[in-house]
Amino acid sequence: MKILVSLILAGYWLPALAVPAEQSETVSSSSSHFSAAEPIKYSDGNPAARWRLEALDAGPVLKHGAGPNQCDYLGARDAWVWEKDGTYFMHYDGAGPNGWLACLATSDNLTNWATRGAVLELGQTDDDDSASASYGATFFDGKTWHMFYMGTRHVSHAPNLIPVTPYMTMKAHSESPLGPWRKQRGVSPFRCEANTYYSDTASPGQIIKRNKEYLMFFSAATQREGHLLRTLAIARTKNLDGPWAVDPQPIVPLLEQIENSSLYFEPANHTWFLFSNHVGIENGNEFTDAIWVYWAKDLNHWNPDHKAVVLDGSNCVWSAKCIGLPSVVKVGRKLALFYDAPGDASTSHMKRDIGLAWLDLPLLSPPE
Repeated sequence: MKILVSLILAGYWLPALAVPAEQSETVSSSSSHFSAAEPIKYSDGNPAARWRLEALDAGPVLKHGAGPNQCDYLGARDAWVWEKDGTYFMHYDGAGPNGWLACLATSDNLTNWATRGAVLELGQTDDDDSASASYGATFFDGKTWHMFYMGTRHVSHAPNLIPVTPYMTMKAHSESPLGPWRKQRGVSPFRCEANTYYSDTASPGQIIKRNKEYLMFFSAATQREGHLLRTLAIARTKNLDGPWAVDPQPIVPLLEQIENSSLYFEPANHTWFLFSNHVGIENGNEFTDAIWVYWAKDLNHWNPDHKAVVLDGSNCVWSAKCIGLPSVVKVGRKLALFYDAPGDASTSHMKRDIGLAWLDLPLLSPPE
């Protein structure tokens, strides 16, 4: 393993590190450990992580441009990955000729993906998803597939058509993970609210069922003195087709500058690990610079000091600065970590691809 890590750090990518599902049980029974790190000093003074949990990167597994009908010819990013009956499904944002739409890809080994095209279409002029219907996070209740997706009425100029806040959470459902997905116009889970910490963003995230209640760890953001401050918060419901109640405070402060959520529960130590992408700043330019992980025993209580860097330019083998939105899936004794990046030293929103990295299980949090 030390030889493999040395090769990775030297810039040599070994495709064998992208472990197919059927081989994952025989790879390594070691665990992933935290190590102390020198916190990055951001120019805006926002907090940084003092721990690292090193993921082993395997490079890109889904490159933009191959999707049908040019659905992702300008970029593929914001992946949401799940497994059902031995097949892996990925919703990702395809930047196409009409805007960013949730697209579908499928795989039986996590490294070779068949792109199937857009699964949502833009709404009508007055709809909250008239300019983008993207980031399709799914939840299966045992009978129905539910998709909570991000909608917006505002985008940048063509051809990039990058979504612009405010971001809303919208709803669709299906009888199959393959779709077709039917939008539920009458369902409004929750919306941006003026004068709150989610005045500019209230977009979907991971759903966890606890007893008879569903908890969604959604992305929240608000403008303060001309800057967009980002965090995660919990919305709650007992009916996936009904309204959600938003907690009065986020799970961590707005200065954390994080967005998007993917959770994993570690039974070895009864700990929740929440993966999120951090938004950093360099020379006044904001971009997604790293994937962070937070850990907690209780889903309702999170300590902002309990966080670590998982993937950034120092351990990603193909993108030196920019690392975007995480999605994690347990595969045998490994945790697969999907993310997006533009490659090299780019920090662009466009022409991103989907990458894959690995963590050994169990995940062991650092001492208190």
